[in-house]
Amino acid sequence: MKLVIFDLDGTLLNTIDDLGAAANHVLAQHGLPQHDMSEYRMMVGRGMRNLIRMALPEGTSDDTIAQMLAEFLAWYREHLDISTRPYPGMQELVRSLSESGYRLAVASNKIQEGTEKLVAEFFPGIPFAAVMGNCPSFPLKPDAALVRHIMDKAGVTASDTVMVGDSGIDIETAHNAGIPAIAVSWGFRPLSELTAADHIVHSADQLRTLLM
Repeated sequence: MKLVIFDLDGTLLNTIDDLGAAANHVLAQHGLPQHDMSEYRMMVGRGMRNLIRMALPEGTSDDTIAQMLAEFLAWYREHLDISTRPYPGMQELVRSLSESGYRLAVASNKIQEGTEKLVAEFFPGIPFAAVMGNCPSFPLKPDAALVRHIMDKAGVTASDTVMVGDSGIDIETAHNAGIPAIAVSWGFRPLSELTAADHIVHSADQLRTLLM
């Protein structure tokens, strides 16, 4: 493999507490029921609007969802790295891959600004070929357009690329792009969601062995 594309939330970084805290903050501001952090594990992955839609009571209007999303984003932008941390061994693995000549990229459904900020903070000095979040130019994963754009930007083909993620969304994205999917078991989704992956790994060391 020449290019490794990583998902961000649940794969490189454990972001769930900051995402959940931001959503609960907005819910509390409006006197609405809040959720346990464990519940947010199944709400994330399909973009911020979907997260807010799922956190709000069923039947909430589109206008209210839009208002709450704006409030959520304003809060989250200022508090996105309070509890967020890299998963064990992932900083070292990313650096080893880079130093060994692999091209690296991030493909996330998180807002672009947040994706760039967290990657720069927790993986400083890594020359990523692309750091891509949710931006108007591309549809959200599992659409493969973002991954294809990253491959074009890195100058590699599908046969030279692999995607690493923690959810069925990432697996579907990889397969839609015609590339293998490696699923990590330490993320936000249960193992039962990862069965379609080409490989499942349970530690950074296992991922290192598979890639290198």
